[in-house]
Amino acid sequence: MLNVETLKKYVVISDEVQEALDSGKPVVALESTIISHGMPYPQNLETAKSVERIIREQGVVPATTAIINGKIRVGLNDEELEFMATSNDIIKASRRDYPHIVANGLNGATTVATSIITASLVGIKILVTGGIGGVHRGAETTFDISRDLQEIANTDIAVVCAGAKSILDIGLTLEYLETLGVPVLGYKTPEMPAFFTRESGFKLDYEIDSYEEMANSIRTKWELGLRGGVLVANPILPEDELNKAEIDKAIAEALKSAEENGIKGKEATPYLLDKVLEATEGKSLAANIKLVENNALVGANIAKNM
Repeated sequence: MLNVETLKKYVVISDEVQEALDSGKPVVALESTIISHGMPYPQNLETAKSVERIIREQGVVPATTAIINGKIRVGLNDEELEFMATSNDIIKASRRDYPHIVANGLNGATTVATSIITASLVGIKILVTGGIGGVHRGAETTFDISRDLQEIANTDIAVVCAGAKSILDIGLTLEYLETLGVPVLGYKTPEMPAFFTRESGFKLDYEIDSYEEMANSIRTKWELGLRGGVLVANPILPEDELNKAEIDKAIAEALKSAEENGIKGKEATPYLLDKVLEATEGKSLAANIKLVENNALVGANIAKNM
């Protein structure tokens, strides 16, 4: 955490989040890239509000993170959520972008990586997202690996997700997480979920069936002095998942299109997800919303038991 004066200089914490931090009430951090770059309007705003509502219903405080006019925000009001959902000048902010955006008074949507950075500035230990970034397909030649993985490995935080985004190489992502020493704990699942589907074919070492046990595993890691994060893999609910053959075909077509059009780096993920949305005639967006809401429910209940 930053010292008090530096924190005041750069960070604005909402009254609701500050009160929770001061009183020891559980808080769950949320990213804002899913609002600004991950979904179309108005579904992005509706989902942001729905996720916050679900967390509050569990007696936990949501802390959506963002950078607005150069200020790092922890907890957004309705007007600020609307701004993140509708403004066209919001940069997708990873670690390398973070100081530039702050120093120049710009607006930034926090990725998983920068949401982790933001949460760690104020001592929040749980982050809920949709799916993490990871090792991209073909990374053995492109070296395209999401910064999300390094931030998880280097920060004491538990990240609740529906697995790695299915456009990625899930097997290599798990190998990379193993190298980094990040425990991947399946919540009521024996294998890594694949974002839009419950199954990926890649088995996990640990399946945990209760919030209490999950919280205890996370807490024990840090009490033993084993620094770094934990990934909680929470599959999309059976009634919400997409057909695997259909989604695999859509992803293959999207990857081909990205290669043909030279789409790389931070632009790759939103481009691929847009192509998948188009190919599935909107079904991928509905599934995305459902899995994020489910992650919010699970993340809030883990936070209550930490």
